[in-house]
Amino acid sequence: MENVVLIIHLILALCLIAVVLLQRSEGGGLGMGGGGGGAVSGRSAATALGKLTWLFGICFLVTSITLTIIVAEKSSGASVIDRLGAAPASSSEAPALPAGDDLLPPTADDATPLVPAAD
Repeated sequence: MENVVLIIHLILALCLIAVVLLQRSEGGGLGMGGGGGGAVSGRSAATALGKLTWLFGICFLVTSITLTIIVAEKSSGASVIDRLGAAPASSSEAPALPAGDDLLPPTADDATPLVPAAD
């Protein structure tokens, strides 16, 4: 069920993108400088693409809410904290720590000469 709703959701998203890109640009952001277009007047042009955009948008929101409900029902009663506490430990021993001398940088006494000694 979840996969079917997810596929429908993805198809709706692609259709919504296509319909929005097909619409005529009215110039200017948020109706600014549009010359008294639909944002300024009381009547808005209800074109077929505008109605289709609303339809796809509403269907997209419905599938989003449906997916949220499905996932919430699947994960009810199972918390991440519960799963972390129930995980068995791989071994009861703590990993061995390196000796303190291994963590220090080498000293001049430990350095090996790069040039072999002359005989």
